[in-house]
Order: sequence, then C-alpha cells, then structure tokens
Amino acid sequence: MEGTMTGGSLGLRSGSYGSLQQQQLHNGVAASPILSPPLSVRKPKMLISGSREKERILQRICKIVGRRKVGMLLLLIACAAVFCSLFSIVRDEVASTGVHLPIAAFTEHPCANFSFSPPPADRKRTGPRPCLVCYVSVEQAVALMPSLPSASHVLKNLHFATEDTLVANESNGGSMFGGHPSLQQRDRSFDIKESMTVHCGFVKGKKPGQGTGFDIDDADLAEMALCQGVVVASAIFGNYDIIQQPKNISEYAKKNACFYMFVDEETELSIKNSSLLDGTNRIGLWRLVVVHNLPYADARRNGKVPKLLLHRLFPNVRYSIWVDGKLELVVDPYQILERFLWRKKVTFAISRHYRRFDVFEEAEANKAAGKYDNASIDYQIEFYKKEGLTHYSPAKLPITSDVPEGCVIIREHIPITNLFTCLWFNEVDRFTSRDQISFSTVRDKIMSRVNWTADMFMDCERRNFVVQAYHRDLLEQRLASLSNKPPPPPPLAIRESPRKLIPGTPVNGQGTPPSKKVPVRRGKDRKSGSRRHRPKSSTGRDSNSL
Repeated sequence: MEGTMTGGSLGLRSGSYGSLQQQQLHNGVAASPILSPPLSVRKPKMLISGSREKERILQRICKIVGRRKVGMLLLLIACAAVFCSLFSIVRDEVASTGVHLPIAAFTEHPCANFSFSPPPADRKRTGPRPCLVCYVSVEQAVALMPSLPSASHVLKNLHFATEDTLVANESNGGSMFGGHPSLQQRDRSFDIKESMTVHCGFVKGKKPGQGTGFDIDDADLAEMALCQGVVVASAIFGNYDIIQQPKNISEYAKKNACFYMFVDEETELSIKNSSLLDGTNRIGLWRLVVVHNLPYADARRNGKVPKLLLHRLFPNVRYSIWVDGKLELVVDPYQILERFLWRKKVTFAISRHYRRFDVFEEAEANKAAGKYDNASIDYQIEFYKKEGLTHYSPAKLPITSDVPEGCVIIREHIPITNLFTCLWFNEVDRFTSRDQISFSTVRDKIMSRVNWTADMFMDCERRNFVVQAYHRDLLEQRLASLSNKPPPPPPLAIRESPRKLIPGTPVNGQGTPPSKKVPVRRGKDRKSGSRRHRPKSSTGRDSNSL
C-alpha cells in the first residue's frame, strides 16, 4: 500500500482536560510517484560497414514496407522528437515550482486499502489521542486537486448586505458589525434560491476591512487579494496564545499557499517586544495582519470573524484551512485538503467532538465550566427548541454528531459553503459566541433545503495533523510552577456591558441579561480542604481550552 500514514505520536492529552505531550512525527511507508520503467536498448547482431551494404539494406526495407510506409515511419519519428522536446519544457516548468509531479497517474488510490483503527486502549492515556491517517504525497495531492470548482447546489450567486446609514437596533439582536438582521430576515436567509443577498458581517464601509470594523491596512488588503489558491489562516486576539509555527510544510506549499495570522494591537505589541517580527511583517511562515477597530469587546467573539468569514477577507481563494491560534499545524495543507475534501468529494469538513454528540449536553457542559453566561445559553437552547431542535440519536444517521470541535475548519469557497458560514456567523453574532451550540441548527436548516452537508470526521483524525498547545496564561503558570516562582496575575476578564431586554426579543451575546451574582470565595474550604474556584466571566474559554 502506498501513502503516508501518520498518527499516534503527534500529541496527546492524559485526560479530557489534561496536559498535552508532544512527540515526534511517526511516518509509515511514504508514497512515491509511479514512474514508467526505463526502455532497454538492444545491441545489433552485426555491424554494418560500407556504403554498398547500407544501400542494399535500405533497398530491401523499401521493397518490404513500400515508400508510403517509410514516409509514415519518418513522420512518426519527427512527431516523437517534437513530443520529447515539449515534455522537456513542461518538466522544466514543473521543476521550477519546486515539486515533481508523477509522470504516470496511479490506477488505484494509494490509500485505497488503508483500514482505519482507533488509538489502542491504554489505561494511562484515557483522554483523546490522535489516530493513524493515510495521506498521499504532496506531489500526488497536487495532482489530485480538482481542476474545476465543485457544484454549488441551487445557490449560484451569493451577495452580501451592506448599509452605509445603519443605525443601532438592539431590539433585532446582533451587532452593528453584523447589521442587526431581524428575525424575519434571518428566516428568509434559509430560503435558498439561485441568487441571494444575506447579512454576513462587514455591513458598513466600502468593503471588508475598510471602515467596517475589523479594519485592515490597505497594504495588507492588497496582499490578501493576491492569494488565489489555498490559504491557511489563524488569529490571536487579546495576546491570549503564543504563535505556533507550522511544521512539515513542503516547498511547494511554501511557494503557493498563503499563511495568514490575524492579531490585534495588543498582541502585535507583545510580538514586537519579543523581537519576533521582521521587516516584512512575517514570523516564520505566518504573514502578520494587524486588525484595528475590533467590533466586539470579547476577544473570543472577534476571533469568529476570520474563522467563519474567510471568504470575505480572501475573495479570490479556492480553499481554506482554519486553525485556532493555540494549534500547531504538522501536516502539509495540500495533503490535508486531499484527505478531507478531494478524496471524499465534499466541500466542507470539520471534526466532531471527541465526547459529546448532543447540543443539549454541550450547552450543559458550557454552563458547568462557566464558559458563558448561563442565562444566555439557556435562552439560545430554548429558542432552538421552539424551532425544532431535538436530542441527537441514531435516527439522524448518516449524520454522526450535532457537536463539532470547531478549532479546525476545512472548506472550499463556493456559494453554498459561503452561505453556511455566513449564517453560522449570524447565529454567533445574535446569540452566544459558543459556535458549537449553533452549528447543527444552521447545518440542518440548509440540509433540509438542498443536497449538501458538512462532513464531520473523527476528532482523533484532527489530532493527527494539529498539535494542541497551552494558552499563554496557562503556559506561564505552568512554567512558573516548574521554576518555583510565583505565577503572574491572571489577565482581567472583559465583561461586555449588559443591555436592557425587550420582551419577546432574542438575547444578544454582547448584551446578555445579568445572571445571579455568585460570591467569590478564595482560599481552601475549611471542611474539605479543597480549593474553591472563581466562577468565570461571560466571555469564558472554549470547551477545548486546556
């Protein structure tokens, strides 16, 4: 079997929220292009000497095959010479791009006989772990890239709402950046037609990144417009993570794919102080883009803008891979695209949660961990229940889960996938920023109208190509504990100002109703001796936080 299998050694957690341990990349049998065997040259049985003998042999050939056939033979020889010269030119062109494509296409996919097996049972490693994944070589992945865009079911032309004179209308829910769409506009956005106009962020201003909130310098916008093939994108806001450099990236991807890291001014200042930024605004493979006038007070919610609206920031890109700021990419992007999109013939792929499959369970887990204001989570769930949200069950098969692990998104930028992420973003803008809660509602509404779905692969497969690191604050605390130094004070949590609720209107994630105040107790419990934890703010961490 050809192909590259990588797996269990990329990273692991010792528990559901345990520590991450990085190990070296484990490679199996590397896939190699199938080359045509060299032609063997026969030696002549006797040497021909003398012009008379040559003329006699030529006359015999002419008598046997005739003059016409000799002419055809000469013509074939000339054609072969032209073909060889053209092949040499094409070969030189391909070599100049830094990748050598296979001369002969394989008749069977190199991973056709690969059989999946989950991580082996281990009592010492009970948490989520990576599993083996079969990738083709980078050369074969590039050769397997579709030449034409995938078909967009029903929807052919997608336009985005803009309004220069937009006035704040909190009774509709949402934000100025999202355009305050009403519930009626929300319902119409799920009525999929051949041509549609929907809210999709960046409602005010000339174009995304100019006077819209989430503003970007013109030089960066011009550079982003030049990205046309594949973009790998990430973001760090609030100086919350440490930049992770991609590894095992081919020379072809370095030259042809774009790597963009979005940061705010606070994160940029920290990077400059650490002397990581060079004169080209690059840190390793990442090109840094500083965002100004952020639309939300919550850094987590600001991160949803590039995560879900990459098609608006990169209008000329065909494929994108989103990775959260705390993740380290360890597999070439072309191999990832071939494995999770092109091989399956899908246009959107995301991993499912390693433990939870039910939105109701996910909501309760968020509340228990203090991820967001409980009243806002309850309101969102009740709203979806009235629309028909039910518990996950095998009756939903072939849908395997209602809860994604949203730290990685792989997609093709075609109208139907762009619509999906637009409407998903609108839910994040209107309700809580916990995108795991709103994912299945948007997916199921679109699936009920067109023949499209979001493919959900296993979480252990995701952990094969990304390694999860600590958030900055947790890493600093861990390093301080190892060096026996007092840890730095935790960063101040930003609580968005509550807004007055209007009866019968949805609750905006920015202005959630104030929940009951929970007294903060520090120190140890006198009876049990256990340490009490301070409840987290409404802008808490994602469920996959370490």
